[in-house]
Amino acid sequence: MANLSIGMWVLIALIVLVLILVKKSLVIIPQSETKIVERLGKYYATLKPGINVIIPFIDRPKTTVAYANGRYFYTTTIDLREQVYDFDKQNVITKDNVQTQINALLYFQIVEPESAVYEINNLPNAIEKLTQTTLRNIIGELELDETLTSRDTINTKLRAVLDDATNKWGVKVNRVELQDITPPQTVLQAMEKQMQAERNKRATILTSEGQKAAAILQSEGQKEARINQAEADKQTQILQAEGEAQARIRVAEAEAIAINKITEAVGKSTNPANYLLAQKYIGMMEELAQGEQTKTVYLPYEATNLLGSIGGIKDLFKQG
Repeated sequence: MANLSIGMWVLIALIVLVLILVKKSLVIIPQSETKIVERLGKYYATLKPGINVIIPFIDRPKTTVAYANGRYFYTTTIDLREQVYDFDKQNVITKDNVQTQINALLYFQIVEPESAVYEINNLPNAIEKLTQTTLRNIIGELELDETLTSRDTINTKLRAVLDDATNKWGVKVNRVELQDITPPQTVLQAMEKQMQAERNKRATILTSEGQKAAAILQSEGQKEARINQAEADKQTQILQAEGEAQARIRVAEAEAIAINKITEAVGKSTNPANYLLAQKYIGMMEELAQGEQTKTVYLPYEATNLLGSIGGIKDLFKQG
C-alpha cells in the first residue's frame, strides 16, 4: 500500500511537471506585439502573434525597457503599434539669447524589434535625450519670432534628424509636434505691447486710408457734379439760343409777311418801309404822351418826312 502510494505520487508529479513544461513551451503573443527569444544567451527568434513553441529553460524571452504613463519599466513584450512620448518641458535658448520652454510630442513605431533590443540599451530614454538635444540645436539657430511662427519648419527638421538617427535602432519616427512654446513673462508682456502697438498702427493706417478714399470719392463726386452742371448749363444756353433764334426767325418771317401784305395793300407807289416806320413813330409818340413827368419832347430830324409819309398813307386810305 505504501509502495502504491509512492507510485501514485510520482505519477502525479510527472503529470504536473509535464503540464508545467507544456505551459512554458507554449507562448501566446497578442496581435501587434512580439517577443525576442534567446537560446542559451544568443538571439534565436522573434515570435509572431499567435501560438509559438519554445524550449523551456533553454529559450528565454529578452527583457527590454519600455515607457508608459510617464515612467520606465522592464518587460519582455515589445509593442509594435505607434507610440506617443510626451516629454516634459525643457528650457532652450534661441539665437537672440531668449530662454524659453518647449514641450514636444513624439510619434514613433518599432519596425525592427531585434535592432530595438540589441542596438540600444534603453530605447525610450535614448529617444527622449536625442529629441531634447536635437530640439536645442534647431531652436538655437532661430530667433524667438521665427520659433513662434515656424513650428512646421521646426517639426520637419526635428523629424528628419530623429528619423535618420533612430533608423539603426529599428525605429520609424512618424511625426513630431511642438505642443507648447512658453517664452518668459517679460517677453510675453513686451510681445503683447508690440502686438497692441501693431494693431493701433494698422487701425490708424486703415482709418487714414478710409478717409483718403472718402475724400477721393467726394472730390470725384463734386467733379462729376460740376461737369454735369456745366453740361446742363451748356445745354440750357444752347436750347435758349436756339429758342431765341427760332423766335427771331418767326418774327422776321412775320414781318416779311406783314410787309408783303402792306405792299399788296398800298401798291407799288408807296414804300412799305415808310408805312412800318410811321407805325413805330406813332407808337412811340403815344408812349411819350402817356408819360406824366415828360415835359420836353424831341422829334427826329426826319419828322417832316415821317409826317409826309403819314399824309400819303392817309390819302391812300381815303382813296380806298
